[in-house]
Amino acid sequence: MSAEEPNTDEEQEDIRYFVRIGQTDLDGTKSIERALSEMNGIGRRTARIIAKKADIDRRETFGRLEDDEIESIVSLVEEYADEVPVWLTNRQSDFYTGETKHITGNDVNLTRTRDINRMKMINSYKGARHKRGQKVRGQRTKSTGRSEGTIGVNIEAIKQEEE
Repeated sequence: MSAEEPNTDEEQEDIRYFVRIGQTDLDGTKSIERALSEMNGIGRRTARIIAKKADIDRRETFGRLEDDEIESIVSLVEEYADEVPVWLTNRQSDFYTGETKHITGNDVNLTRTRDINRMKMINSYKGARHKRGQKVRGQRTKSTGRSEGTIGVNIEAIKQEEE
């Protein structure tokens, strides 16, 4: 045994298990890059950029950061579209407002639903495919994407008919 045992109680006390950004709880036991990439609208590349702009090592545990460091990360997530070039944002030239922004959290799902409903309403090609429940992005439909019934012969049904 070693003469000095690690004091795990002190290490466990100073960690936040959940860090809240917007309406999303992030895991404080993971690295900054991993925790941020769990949030909708933020991937690995965006998480690295945010950590670099905050001058924090991306491999550091998220829950062990100081309050001011967490606040700087939160502000960078909220103002991400202002900090990076236009091509790095996920919502260029928004249809309704015309501005470029980067949406995160629940706004990603709400915006996607609103866009699909708009396509359905104006009956564009993609909207019509969405209405019918068919594939939208040019995938093969001859042999895949069948939701009606079963493919092939049902042997049990044939045996029941014979009896």
